[in-house]
Amino acid sequence: MLSSTAVFAQDAEDDAADQTIVVTGSLIRNPNLEQANPVNVTTSDAIELKQSNTAEEVLREVPGIVPNIGTAVNNGNGGSSYVDLRGLGSNRNIVLLDGNRIVPADLQGRVDLNNIPLALVSRVDALTGAAVTTYGADAITGVVNFVTKKDFAGIDLSLGEQITQQGDGNYLRADLTIGANFDDGRGNAVLSVGYQESDPVYQGGRDFSVFGIDSYTGTLGGSGTTVPSRITGTRGLIAGTTTPNTDGTVANGGTRQVDPATGLARSSYAFFNFNPYNIFQTPFKRYNIFAQANYEVSDAVEVYTRGLFSKNTIDTIIAPSGSFGGSVTMNLNNPYMPATLRSQFCAFNTATGGAYVPLYSPAVCAAAATATGPSDPNYRTVTFNLSRRAVEVGPRISNYTSTVFDYRVGARGAITSSIDWDLSASYGESDKVQAIKNYTLQSRWRQALLANNTTTCITNTGGCVPVNPFGPAGSISAAAADFLSDDSTTQVKTSLAQVRAVVSGDLGFSSPGASEPIGFALGAEYRNYTARQASDILSKTPGELGGAGGAAPDIFGAYKVYEGYGEIVAPLLEDKPFFKSLTLEAGARFSSQKIDGGGTNNDWTYKVGLSWEPVDDLKIRGNYARAVRAPNIAELFSPVSTGLTSLAADPCAGAAPTTNANLRAVCIAQGAPVGTIGSILNPTAAQANSTGGGNLALAPEKATTWTVGAVFQPQFLPGFSLSVDYCNIKVTDEIGAPTSGDVIAACFGSPAPSGVTAASATDPLCTAIRRNPVTGGLDGDPATTLGLPQTLSNSGRLKTSGIDLIANYANDLGFAKWSSGFVLNYAISQTFNANVNSPLNFDRECVGYYSANCGFTGSMQPKWQWSWRNTFTFGKLDASILWRHISGMQQEPDDIIQVAPAYTGPLPVGFGYREGETVNFGKIGAYDWFDLTLRFNVNDNLTFTAAVQNLFDKDPPVVGSSIGSTSYNSGNTYPSTYDALGRRFAVSARIKF
Repeated sequence: MLSSTAVFAQDAEDDAADQTIVVTGSLIRNPNLEQANPVNVTTSDAIELKQSNTAEEVLREVPGIVPNIGTAVNNGNGGSSYVDLRGLGSNRNIVLLDGNRIVPADLQGRVDLNNIPLALVSRVDALTGAAVTTYGADAITGVVNFVTKKDFAGIDLSLGEQITQQGDGNYLRADLTIGANFDDGRGNAVLSVGYQESDPVYQGGRDFSVFGIDSYTGTLGGSGTTVPSRITGTRGLIAGTTTPNTDGTVANGGTRQVDPATGLARSSYAFFNFNPYNIFQTPFKRYNIFAQANYEVSDAVEVYTRGLFSKNTIDTIIAPSGSFGGSVTMNLNNPYMPATLRSQFCAFNTATGGAYVPLYSPAVCAAAATATGPSDPNYRTVTFNLSRRAVEVGPRISNYTSTVFDYRVGARGAITSSIDWDLSASYGESDKVQAIKNYTLQSRWRQALLANNTTTCITNTGGCVPVNPFGPAGSISAAAADFLSDDSTTQVKTSLAQVRAVVSGDLGFSSPGASEPIGFALGAEYRNYTARQASDILSKTPGELGGAGGAAPDIFGAYKVYEGYGEIVAPLLEDKPFFKSLTLEAGARFSSQKIDGGGTNNDWTYKVGLSWEPVDDLKIRGNYARAVRAPNIAELFSPVSTGLTSLAADPCAGAAPTTNANLRAVCIAQGAPVGTIGSILNPTAAQANSTGGGNLALAPEKATTWTVGAVFQPQFLPGFSLSVDYCNIKVTDEIGAPTSGDVIAACFGSPAPSGVTAASATDPLCTAIRRNPVTGGLDGDPATTLGLPQTLSNSGRLKTSGIDLIANYANDLGFAKWSSGFVLNYAISQTFNANVNSPLNFDRECVGYYSANCGFTGSMQPKWQWSWRNTFTFGKLDASILWRHISGMQQEPDDIIQVAPAYTGPLPVGFGYREGETVNFGKIGAYDWFDLTLRFNVNDNLTFTAAVQNLFDKDPPVVGSSIGSTSYNSGNTYPSTYDALGRRFAVSARIKF
């Protein structure tokens, strides 16, 4: 990794043709100017030494970039990979290819990093903030620009293979690039094709993740949708007997598990261990083609074109589907209903007070057991919530197939000897199809549970087969499993059409104190975005697909953007005492977003920067910018729907409402049945229901960013450079939703859960939470349980600040050549305020902390993070070692207040990994990893590379699976931040002609 000051030498050969330098963050081409903005550069050499396969892997190692959706995310991966600059969200930056936008992959306007042609990338520039006038008003946190190799001539073939020490996770990659100059060098054309394929790594294949563990209790945990079935709606038994408890003072309902041996529904229950089904590395297959060409029509005009095509297939694999607490009705004469369980159903208390009133008398219950069918006057049914894991169907698989193409054509040339023009247009489409398999349908559970015999359903349509929901694993027949399950599809299509015109150069004159002329750029852009989500009837029916987490509604939206902008770079002083140079940068952009079916957002953005070189060795720089981010299609057009959010503890769970009258009243006001008070459970698998959607009335976010820093290149130490920069970003009118912890705290206050004091049972912040009408919990059928309100608004605020340090050194030691690159990020603060206008007005600090609430934009943000590569060249052999470090983390203090302290104590018996060892899930120590690479350059044409990643096979920290958001806290750890795969071996061969 290099600083922006080192990139000029790195790419001197690429730019030798015109002796100008194109620096990410500026439209002005000038061989003698450097910008005031800090740029973090990752070179193609660093990519090769790391043996990175995808762009997301490259960026994951850059300090200051927070891991987002990528190959390590399984439950929550939508088939694409994204980048998150500074931890403020993957939707607040722009991903560029050679300084231009490419088609986004989703309704949020994000670019899928899987489509970047890594084989042809010369360098990757990450610029924080201050890019708004150059690339667009929505570059709030900055841009990531993938710069491809220019004027490539020859053949470059590379083959690579990777595998873990455990023998899984095989990764194959092959790339072929062919380029040539033609017509006496006036033109160049290049074609690059690639293929990649990776195998899954299952969590069951690692000792630390075979069993799920609860982050707060330290017990073996999992999902309440299990096997044997758990049911809600039966009355408890008198201890030690099979007699229903008729004490009217004992709470009704509750959740109990059926014992297949006795047919009794007991209050004790076991969770389902879903870990072995989940994966740490998603299976991935990609075919990609990238081609570009340029031709000098005349001395004044050059035409150019670029085309990108990519087809990606990603599978996410999670535990089997089932009935996830869905409401079902079953007849009492059903052949699969045990007699003891039938008695419990009949003894259910229908009264809401202390009097005991059974659902059916013993005589009615006995007669119903022998009824012949619905026409029999003795026929009776019972309705209850069923949680039954359909292991017989197999794991749930979501297959995402993405097809992307993006084509650009343009012309550029010279107006005068110092002024150039560039006009280009592009169009791209992304088509992503999610085909989900092995999901059971709730409507078919309901149909299959109404049967008079074991072969025929009462409503015998669609090939219905009666189902035994109360037996052990394997009790659902193959025919019944086939009837229960079905496949479903959802398609997301996006398009981006754009036209861009830029005139740049210098004005032909300079300021009085300088000789270098003033540079300028003027431009205009037009962009047209469209996006559509189309789902079949199964995907868009709430609660139909068991365990899908909510419906996928049909969505369509579009908007157009018109922009005009200008920049100047003005040298003010040169070669004066204490002013080797003083340069001013400034720019402004006007943006108009016209929303189909909505209004128009008009905004100005601007930047101003200053760089000062008092002497040759030192440069001081600073930059201030104002940015805006207009709402994207998902935020504008998504209908209100119910899905899932992360929530480990429910204040209404357990005995707390029985001793706190105010809390009891609040829980009932939220929809909890009176009879469930005292027996409500925490959300299963730490996932509660959440309801939210888009809003056409959303206004743009506003942001201010500023940086200040210095670059030191001492003449007394040739080959050394050091840059230090402070960054500060503040986003107001933030488009977002409150976290689950914010919603709970806004109603129940803190501390929680034992000392809860809710504002009022009539407070809208409380009554907006809607509970399961049967269990009283916050999870269950999304058709009836809306859960937490997490609607989008402009009420939030985001802030972050930090320091970046980049140091590079190269020297000939005599026996070897040594190059060293060090990149460090110190995150000072990162805060989120869900609603600055609410009574709960506080900034949630997340730097150095982990919790479900501190996953509001991505994964963890450590306080300190660095990456240090040292490479020694011994003739034809390069030996390189990379040291990656992140500082310690701990449980978010507000999570401790609102939920509970993380578990401290011995790991439970049966866990296997470090069993019995004392742990603290509330703290993670500092982590260090080392990667070793050996590269042998046989000759100018042939290179062999061998690498060992995670050289010392360091295990990730174990913190349980319920202390963070489901996407990033998985397999008892945070696999996007910490290496969950273990030691890996990589080999590759590269042939160049």
